[in-house]
Amino acid sequence: MIFIKFYQAKYITFICQLFLIASLVIACHSTAINTSTKTTNNGCIQNYDLNTDYFPNKINITHAIGLAVEYHKHYKIVTVKNPWQNAKKGFRYILVQCGTPIPKGFSQAQVITVPINSVVSLSTTHLPHLAKLGVVDKLIGISDSKQVNTPDVVERVKAGKISQIGNNANVDIEKILELNPDLVTTYGTGNSQTDSYAKLTEAGLKVAMNAEYMEATPLGQSEWLKFTALFFNKEEEAEKIFSKIADKYEQIAQKAKSVKSRPTIFVGFKFKDTWYMPGGNSYVAKYLADAGANYLWSDDKSSGSLPLSFEVVFERAVNADYWLNFRQSWKSVKDLVTEDNRYADFKAVKQSNLYNNNARVNANGGNDYWEGGISNPDIVLSDLIKILHPEILPNHQLFFYHKLS
Repeated sequence: MIFIKFYQAKYITFICQLFLIASLVIACHSTAINTSTKTTNNGCIQNYDLNTDYFPNKINITHAIGLAVEYHKHYKIVTVKNPWQNAKKGFRYILVQCGTPIPKGFSQAQVITVPINSVVSLSTTHLPHLAKLGVVDKLIGISDSKQVNTPDVVERVKAGKISQIGNNANVDIEKILELNPDLVTTYGTGNSQTDSYAKLTEAGLKVAMNAEYMEATPLGQSEWLKFTALFFNKEEEAEKIFSKIADKYEQIAQKAKSVKSRPTIFVGFKFKDTWYMPGGNSYVAKYLADAGANYLWSDDKSSGSLPLSFEVVFERAVNADYWLNFRQSWKSVKDLVTEDNRYADFKAVKQSNLYNNNARVNANGGNDYWEGGISNPDIVLSDLIKILHPEILPNHQLFFYHKLS
């Protein structure tokens, strides 16, 4: 009897030891799985594998003609083809996944480690990109907080989390160096006296040139969201966001294609004796065509602005149905006529068909049309269709536009 109890005790001890060993094996195996995580919290690779594709989610450029990206397993080559009017060369950036080796053969291009964790932006048009991608918390510096309309950015400015570093021409290099951002996003005009790109790169900063304003279509401009996304490894998010915007835009434009009458339109205003009229291949002309309008300069083949005299504009547009996109400071028809009494002779003025794209201007004069409007062309198009063909979108309320009274 004693022998049986002794045997049972040893058996129970053996089972317990076996269970303990099994638990330790499972625990060790679990630990092994956890320590093999490919990336850290800042997006860096811990154990580089040359056979792994570190960018499984890729963007596809469908509308922007000035942007290209070429993917490799651990780096991507981003090309900005046409940074400004008559540019003789573009820019190329090598975005290397953090924790992987820098590829050879790119000594003439900027090499930038991604994903970036801090950014300074020198244009308000880039700010909605950060909000849409959910990375406003990475923004540490902007040109001028007074011009900002993007709500998430405004809140961070109020909280003292974003510094002001001056505009493109008068950027405070020392302040940016103190902030030490992973990236500075800017734009260029080709004027070495005002452009900041050269000064920033000479200071040793990583700088990306955003050329969205060179695109000749609204969707082309909006697609530069993907350019911003490339630096954060946010391709998947950017593809989904832009796809929704493009789908909405095209669905709305399709509704206006069947209109029987297309009201005649002209835009702009006289500035120092010159009226700068958008060319027939400009993004403005594209907006108006998609909204069911007859833009009076649609026969022109340029994508830039046409410098015209008042007399030339008056001759063609005196009987136009609508006048859009004029001086921001005009608050009433009286302001318009006070500046130049000849404006009163336009049919659009006589019939009060005057609409401006400054419905969303903050207390400091920052116009959201030039910020959020670039990223939301479907809303801008909806506004234009509401103005010209209100029966097509009966439930839409004007957002960026309003009527001058």
